[in-house]
Amino acid sequence: MSGFAVRAEGLGKKFAAHDRSLRAFIEHSVRPGAAAIRPRGSGGFWALRDVSFEVAPGEVLGVLGGNGAGKSVMLKILARVTAPSEGRVELHGHVGPLLEVGAGFHPELSGRDNIYFNGAILGMTQRRISEKFDEIVAFSGLEPFIGTPIKLYSSGMRMRLAFSVAAHLEPEILLIDEAFAVGDAAFREKCRRKIADFARDGCTLLLVSHDSAVIEELCDRAILLEGGRLIYEGSAAEALRFQARGSTVPSEP
Repeated sequence: MSGFAVRAEGLGKKFAAHDRSLRAFIEHSVRPGAAAIRPRGSGGFWALRDVSFEVAPGEVLGVLGGNGAGKSVMLKILARVTAPSEGRVELHGHVGPLLEVGAGFHPELSGRDNIYFNGAILGMTQRRISEKFDEIVAFSGLEPFIGTPIKLYSSGMRMRLAFSVAAHLEPEILLIDEAFAVGDAAFREKCRRKIADFARDGCTLLLVSHDSAVIEELCDRAILLEGGRLIYEGSAAEALRFQARGSTVPSEP
């Protein structure tokens, strides 16, 4: 059996100038507090470059960095949503991604139908989804709206349903991108407790969050990305302190 659940070696992702994903990356990165975007070679931008790390089975790894640091791009590569431009990924275990609000949902379908639709995308059988259906709906707290089309849901409602489906997938590797960013305080606390349960049960977790308290409480280690590069790796507390000092990666020539 492998000594790691996740291994990334020299990961890089370059967006071509005409790539629609590049526009979304730029729009995300120019928000207040975002890391500066620099052209790295002609014809596009490197959103991620030369990132290598390992995650042991059952370990909880925090992923830190400002807007545009490359966190979401990295998780999409690990989830096989997008392919790297360079480097490789090795995964040992069934992966459950929770990456974007409403990702994998069909706007015209009801919440009920989208549980089956999204669950199938994440690798669940129809029988397994049916067995877990009541638990998924109860956890989401969306019972009165489960027959309503997803297009009428707020972003918080979509995230609640998305997290509920992913949380009951029972993956061996769970990738979470800002699960605590939307929804009310009560549901965010429910998410935190569920993630803590995953960790106690031996699930391997990669957790992107701007909430330092969540990172320090739940994560064994953390990595810090800046400008698409991994600039620090250590305990969660050490990585948070390094980030707070405002250390920066040197500019490329």
